Amino acid sequence: MTEGWAGSGLPGQGDCVWTPQTRNTMNLLRETLFKQQFGNQPRVPPPYYRRKTYLCYQLKQLDDLTLDKGCFRNKRQRHAEIRFIDKINSLNLNPSQSYKIICYITWSPCPNCASELVDFITRNDHLNLQIFASRLYFHWIKPFWKGLQKLQKAGISVAVMTHTEFEDCWEQFVDNQLRPFQPWDKLEQYSASIRRRLQRILTVRSWP
Repeated sequence: MTEGWAGSGLPGQGDCVWTPQTRNTMNLLRETLFKQQFGNQPRVPPPYYRRKTYLCYQLKQLDDLTLDKGCFRNKRQRHAEIRFIDKINSLNLNPSQSYKIICYITWSPCPNCASELVDFITRNDHLNLQIFASRLYFHWIKPFWKGLQKLQKAGISVAVMTHTEFEDCWEQFVDNQLRPFQPWDKLEQYSASIRRRLQRILTVRSWP
């Protein structure tokens, strides 16, 4: 998912900032875009729009120092997850050091992207990947829920975004003009429903 930072001036594959980044409003998601794309409502509220895949990531040392962060969206022939993998690979991280990566994603990964993420983490056992999804993508279709199970089996944490993750995403990736995060109506109710659905997928072998 990468157009990078939501519209303009996304970081290139070779760009890397190794110190905590200074806020740059040119590199942040617009508030309306964030609410439209990360909203976890079961139906798109008016005015109607297409929900796309956006992936925002933070690469951290184990002491929580942020080394790099960015945001990608799907391109026609390349999904956000693959662009994210390309970006992390381009950083040439030290394999003798451990890192953690937190990803906030609007839609859970498709089967192909799930397999690519598993291969990526399998080849890079010094990375700990946590994925928080706002919504589940085609979760009732077997290859899609099997992909989520495959991620978990590979040691990749898969969870649903709650108020805490939405707030952190708002603070880290949105041009919020220093305003606090204001949750939309029924955010926690929708999150709890999606979380129960994900839990069934990850724990029941023959779901649904």
